[in-house]
Amino acid sequence: MDPEASRTARESLDLAFQMSNILDTGLDRHTLSVLIALCDLGVNPESLAALVKELRNEKPSLSSATAPSSSSFSFDVILFLLRYF
Repeated sequence: MDPEASRTARESLDLAFQMSNILDTGLDRHTLSVLIALCDLGVNPESLAALVKELRNEKPSLSSATAPSSSSFSFDVILFLLRYF
């Protein structure tokens, strides 16, 4: 990726992350970047949103000290997609 394209991609992710924070989605930058990449690959955004909600509801109630990391959540999303799509 050339430097200009890299800068544009980083700025786009920054903007999407700011919007995500304003909307209080609870998505971290890494998870958001994975979800955007999946949309770029043609995965339906509404299906991804439903999947994120479903995975959050399936997680057992954990204290903040033992909450799964964002990379763990992203990995769950990817595994689900590989299994069902």
